[in-house]
Amino acid sequence: MAFNASEKILETFSSSNTTELAFYGNHMLKASEKLISTLVKPTNKSDSDSFTLAAVEGQVFMVGPNVTLNKIPPLDTTNSSVGIDLIGIAKNNTAGSASVAFMSYNTMENLLQPNFFNTPNDTDKTMMSTVISATLPKTTNTELTKPVNFTLKHIRELDPNGSLSCVYWNVSEWVVDGCSVLKTNSSFTVCSCVHLSTFALIMETPSTQLSLESDSLLERLNLVCVIVGLVFFSLALLSFALCQWSPGVNNVARINLCMSLLLAHLLFLLTQRLLSLIRPNQVLCAVISGIVHFFFLSGFVWMFIEAVLLFICVTNLSRISSKKREVLSSGFLCVIGYAVALVVVGVSVWLVPNGYGSEQ
Repeated sequence: MAFNASEKILETFSSSNTTELAFYGNHMLKASEKLISTLVKPTNKSDSDSFTLAAVEGQVFMVGPNVTLNKIPPLDTTNSSVGIDLIGIAKNNTAGSASVAFMSYNTMENLLQPNFFNTPNDTDKTMMSTVISATLPKTTNTELTKPVNFTLKHIRELDPNGSLSCVYWNVSEWVVDGCSVLKTNSSFTVCSCVHLSTFALIMETPSTQLSLESDSLLERLNLVCVIVGLVFFSLALLSFALCQWSPGVNNVARINLCMSLLLAHLLFLLTQRLLSLIRPNQVLCAVISGIVHFFFLSGFVWMFIEAVLLFICVTNLSRISSKKREVLSSGFLCVIGYAVALVVVGVSVWLVPNGYGSEQ
């Protein structure tokens, strides 16, 4: 009844009343520690006991003066485990005995919420593990001989942009004093603490409000940069089209390169401005995606053609030619520049017909 009381408390009190949540959370922890301490019984060598309920899992390990173990095995629950030097603690006690109680609460995060973790940064907090508690019941000298390592399984998906903190409960808030993250992966995190208490793993992510402001700033910056780019693309296109410095200079590749990139960025800009109108129409959305893909691809093809023409031009500088000869006509270059991009887009549509116009 005591272990299941947290759900009844939440039904009675508002979760927004942090003072009441912390008050009843502390009472739950104290009651749990007293209850599990009743499982501790005198032993000459070593003994253990455990239980599993819907709201909490617990395990107790006891060592006596004639213990034959070099170290006790890790105390495990479904979502956590702890390694502690109980043998060393027992040697520091006059009776030569010690006991450790380890509990993992499945619903305690509803009372001891992650928002009790006060940080200077405005971040969103998420509880990434079950709340666990480790104590040394019926042990006279509770001083640790070594830091205690906790392995906590992630109960939620880890955000790559999030920051993990190993915290312990201090009356009314989560704090990090004396605890640190040893190692972590996508599924587990190992915490090291120099004292015993109630622990948890909390992930901090940038606040949603800050993310919205950042997205708005990025959108405005993107708009300004694309417009500036369009202006310079237009100036470059006019320069190559109207200014012919030498009869031997072929500007076809440069003109078409500027034209492809100008149209691609212009269409991209218009699409972003009218996205709310375009997205509901799947066919229109797919067509625009294909056209943008086509123009960017043709830009790469025209870059390649320009590189080939520059190579031929530099090679011919060392040769004496009686008359000007073009390697390829302008019309044939245009066929290559746009046909290659068209083929790639066509193959993409054939292989992945749903690829254009998707959320990505």
